[in-house]
Amino acid sequence: MSPVIVLQMRTPLLERLADPRQLIDIAIVFLIVYTILKLVRGTRAVPMAAGLAAIALLYWVALKQQLTTLEWILQGGLLYVGVTVIILFQTEIRQALTQFGNRLSFPLVRQNRGSFGEGVYDEIILAATSLASTKTGALVVIERSVGLQNVIDGGVKLDAELSYDLLVTIFNPATPLHDGAVIVRAHRVAAAACFLPLTLNPLLSKDLGTRHRAAIGITEDTDAVAVVVSEETGLISFVEAGQIKRGFDANRLRAAIVAALASPREKRRRENKRLAETENHEAVST
Repeated sequence: MSPVIVLQMRTPLLERLADPRQLIDIAIVFLIVYTILKLVRGTRAVPMAAGLAAIALLYWVALKQQLTTLEWILQGGLLYVGVTVIILFQTEIRQALTQFGNRLSFPLVRQNRGSFGEGVYDEIILAATSLASTKTGALVVIERSVGLQNVIDGGVKLDAELSYDLLVTIFNPATPLHDGAVIVRAHRVAAAACFLPLTLNPLLSKDLGTRHRAAIGITEDTDAVAVVVSEETGLISFVEAGQIKRGFDANRLRAAIVAALASPREKRRRENKRLAETENHEAVST
């Protein structure tokens, strides 16, 4: 290929890159691809995507090598690829849309439902530690920005003031409401005996029962956080964004809840305070 032809091919490309709209277009595509890769990293979507890529490669080989029968079979299957992708990746798609919606700021409609007085946390912590001491199973889900009305509608609506006595009574095995989750909205118990979607993560430990898998499932689909008490071991677990941490005591549980439910302004204030304390400590050490 002559240098003149190469120069002619490069010139339109350089002209396109000089257009700010084209740069914005490339940047948006890059952000979309980067976000998708972050979402599917470490999930079951990765081997599924690899399987779809292998099928696409096989179809390309069939076209290049004129494998008529294989091409005909794969071509018929391609008609259903769109529906297949939606079915296989429905959890990941739902998570992506939820995260995207949470990052949008709509001051008039967005509610910071998870931020309420820190004194209310103590009611949850006291109930969790009390239930753990008797190995009584419990699952408390705290609603944040993403509404859980569909989950609340499927349970027994209470709309009662959140208190230690109420939580301990609900999870008493002798009561009809103990089976299922309690949904906390602001400073009130919105509903009890709620059933949650179970996580499909195949990498979870087999030691985790239905209660823990339900807590992980609801935090995968929404931005809610959950406190779980195991009836087998009495261990207290805290679940956020599909990640479970076990073996909490009262102090660690309170710190986790406060950190998770703090407003962005409060989180920035605490982070600045922590950095200032670190700098002061380093200054004293030197």
